[in-house]
Amino acid sequence: MFEQLSDRMKDELRQWTLSNAGEDFEQRLASLGRQQNEYGVDPFGFSLDYTVAAIAPFLWLYKRYFRVQTFNIDRVPEGRVLLVANHSGQLPFDAAMIGISLLVEHDPPRTVRSMVEKWVPTLPYVSTFMARVGQIVGTPENCRRLLSADEAILVFPEGTRGLGKLWPQRYQLQEFGLGFMRLALETQTPIVPVAVIGAEEQAPALLSLKPIARLLGMPYLNVTPTLLPLPLPSRYRLYFGEPMRFTGRPDDEDAELDKKVRAVKAALQEMIDQGLKEREHVFR
Repeated sequence: MFEQLSDRMKDELRQWTLSNAGEDFEQRLASLGRQQNEYGVDPFGFSLDYTVAAIAPFLWLYKRYFRVQTFNIDRVPEGRVLLVANHSGQLPFDAAMIGISLLVEHDPPRTVRSMVEKWVPTLPYVSTFMARVGQIVGTPENCRRLLSADEAILVFPEGTRGLGKLWPQRYQLQEFGLGFMRLALETQTPIVPVAVIGAEEQAPALLSLKPIARLLGMPYLNVTPTLLPLPLPSRYRLYFGEPMRFTGRPDDEDAELDKKVRAVKAALQEMIDQGLKEREHVFR
């Protein structure tokens, strides 16, 4: 009975996805041609069939709630690529919107792998969901394997520093880690900066409750206008930059790597600033 209900729900969700994505979406998905085993998953646990059903509510958010606009998405090249984006909004809706954009707007469609924290696989149900929609624990070895398979990996070098920043820090890039640059150099992978405009306003953080966050073992706990990190219907604008290619050794001194990282950060900040200038209104 439970399996029948699950199948029925999955079919309804799939139809919801297809109704929002357009008539040719199912045909376009056939171009993905992913390697899957007898259980319908690839070597990393990703299932295209599961994803088409699971993204239904996120696609609704993409089309109807955040009304996402994309700019220069055709700049994302074929083959291995690192998408480096700014991070904000208390909850990672920005990651979901970037992932949806590459799946429904890019020609041909691309699936995006986001790196999740190591504790995520310990969560019941959540771990399975994350794996089936293509997310994977962000270890260097996992990243190398994905890039060797010509996957697109989404990276937020700010980490939780960006996701949980307060309102006065909006659209100001926080410190970048060096890991993504080491990975790009080691695997000779191009970097495409992605500027996200709109996520800062979805859940403006007015106050940080650091003592409570530490008590709960959370990276941050912020107070928003809704008292919860539920998103407001700000309009998203996603800007994709020109691919950036770097040469050098992944084991270079941190100071040398930092020069390259600062080049990516500067390009991304410039795109953010330009996007803010072009935006006429937060909610439309």
